[in-house]
Amino acid sequence: MNLKEKPFYLSEEQVKWVENTLSSLTIPQKVGQLFCVMGGDYGPEELRAIVDEYNVGGVLYRPAPAADIRKWFEPLDEAARVPLLKAANLEEGGSGGLSDGTFMGWPMTVAATDNQEMMEKFATVCAKEGQAVGINWTFSPVCDLDMNYRNPITNVRTCGSDFDRVKNFCSQYVRTLQGYGMAACAKHYPGDGVDFRDQHLHPTYNSLSAEEWYATYGAIYQQLIADGLLSVMVGHIVQPNVAMAINPELKYEDCLPGSLCKELLTGVLRDQFGFNGVITTDATIMSGFTQAMPREKAIPSAIAAGCDMLVFTTGFYEDYQYMLDGLEKGILTKERLDEAVMRVLALKAKVAGNQATAQMPAEAKRYQAECADQCVTLVKNIQDVLPLTPERFPLIRLMTFGNDETIDGSMTAIAEELLQKEGFQTERFDIEKEEMHGTKELSPQRLTLYLANCEHASNQTTIRLFWAKKHALDVPRHVEEEPSIFVSFSNPYHLQDVPRVKTYINAYSCHRPMIEAVISKLLGKSEFKGVSPVDAFCGLPDTHL
Repeated sequence: MNLKEKPFYLSEEQVKWVENTLSSLTIPQKVGQLFCVMGGDYGPEELRAIVDEYNVGGVLYRPAPAADIRKWFEPLDEAARVPLLKAANLEEGGSGGLSDGTFMGWPMTVAATDNQEMMEKFATVCAKEGQAVGINWTFSPVCDLDMNYRNPITNVRTCGSDFDRVKNFCSQYVRTLQGYGMAACAKHYPGDGVDFRDQHLHPTYNSLSAEEWYATYGAIYQQLIADGLLSVMVGHIVQPNVAMAINPELKYEDCLPGSLCKELLTGVLRDQFGFNGVITTDATIMSGFTQAMPREKAIPSAIAAGCDMLVFTTGFYEDYQYMLDGLEKGILTKERLDEAVMRVLALKAKVAGNQATAQMPAEAKRYQAECADQCVTLVKNIQDVLPLTPERFPLIRLMTFGNDETIDGSMTAIAEELLQKEGFQTERFDIEKEEMHGTKELSPQRLTLYLANCEHASNQTTIRLFWAKKHALDVPRHVEEEPSIFVSFSNPYHLQDVPRVKTYINAYSCHRPMIEAVISKLLGKSEFKGVSPVDAFCGLPDTHL
């Protein structure tokens, strides 16, 4: 293994540190290096002991105030025999690592600007704000293609469904972020977004043919590897056609999720694509991993198949012992263990010595506003209502769906405040007061503004609009008689549930600057600039009507 070449490009001194550190570690200490644990799962003293006694390789804290994260890492740094990989999910800005960081928006927000310079700004915020608390490793970018609009977990976490845009934007993210000295970890190899299900709940499938996969997902990873990508996160996603092409003796029913599949890890990533960086599993607490084989076998098998690290455990002490047992049983060889630990150490030599910066970038809020202005997409507009004016529509009725609370407060309250400042009267829809009525009671001076913030999330099976049990009185029923506009802030596919709405807008993320950008465009104060990264019409002919 040549650590002086791509992707580590270590100096002679760094290579010697890796080699000397590896030779100084006992087998139990090497095993510890294979684990990245969730810091919040343990009390401070227990976590310090795990770092000290078990020599774990990395720690991730869920977002918390920057001052707290710095404080939590201090005793761990003191206890660590080998510098720690300090991980975060910087998918959406600094807020993915620290609660007082900037929520730039989900990746599709950036992709909808159709401006790679915006991805450069996005990655800059991720890197600088993460480094402000010592984070040196991020589980991003999300390199999945959102090919199935029913998928509940990829959605706006991706840069969309267009292969070129996903490849180019993810490439920009990796080059920018790693240019600041932080390690990127592209995910979720072999690729999410084909299946309509969630790998958190069971193994899912990337069912593309081998030819289609190499031309899309495979080509994205090859581009990122060429860019110098330092690590890859492997999902609990089965790609049977590629695996069987590598190993013709493999049967469909025997194909394993990527995190356990030697054909995909060693056969494709290592041998075909020449990737020499760190390969880590996605969280091993996910059912996509736990359902594939007994955990006692799965833990060492993931490393034996080609992974170098395991992310998050259902029980660290148990999994640590399973790894030791796997060595004793021959599931995992000492040679494969040394190879995995050498790559982990090489990644640490590359990024773990970088010092935390004291300040977060001052330009982050400006970038956030620029991104919001450029991404808002007018998907459908077949009625004459824009721009809105108080003279034409003195009353705006606000109807909200999903999560009204944002990082900046109530979505409805923010929209109401902005509209009232422009001279509109507003009212909020109240299902308890609403009764079934005909169309003669509709006011010609009222426009209904639907605001939806139905967010993607793991462990759910769908992202759909669910209507009130009371006669579905909140559904856009009278679209031919009452003017209405539907704005989605978190899911670009709501037209499947409101196909006859005549004006539909996608905004991809929900925070105050985004709401401000939407209202500004509704009033005609700024242009709609966004370019949809997906088929917002969901392939349904009636959504165009």
